[in-house]
Amino acid sequence: MILLRWFITTLAIFALPYFVAGISVHSILTAVIVAACLVFLNMVVKPVVTLLTLPLNILTLGLFSIIINGAFFWFVAQIITGFTVANFIAAIVGALVISIINWIIGHFID
Repeated sequence: MILLRWFITTLAIFALPYFVAGISVHSILTAVIVAACLVFLNMVVKPVVTLLTLPLNILTLGLFSIIINGAFFWFVAQIITGFTVANFIAAIVGALVISIINWIIGHFID
């Protein structure tokens, strides 16, 4: 199940520059590494960060989680060479597109 999500996230990240301006992926290997980092962050780090920011998430009716996803996307772009995000807005849009794709595919898989 995790490998399938990783594969789908890899394909989505590789296709993302065609849909979101300001994001570029130089190779499929870069997309594989970025997807692995994002899957790891979403599985290990995100639950802790979500718990720590729970009051802010409640105040914003859950919209702060979009900012958290964008921050993770931006962070991965800063540490992986070959994957660039021009600005934080592009990171938020890219993370939102990846989240929507994963959500749709998750409904078909489950």
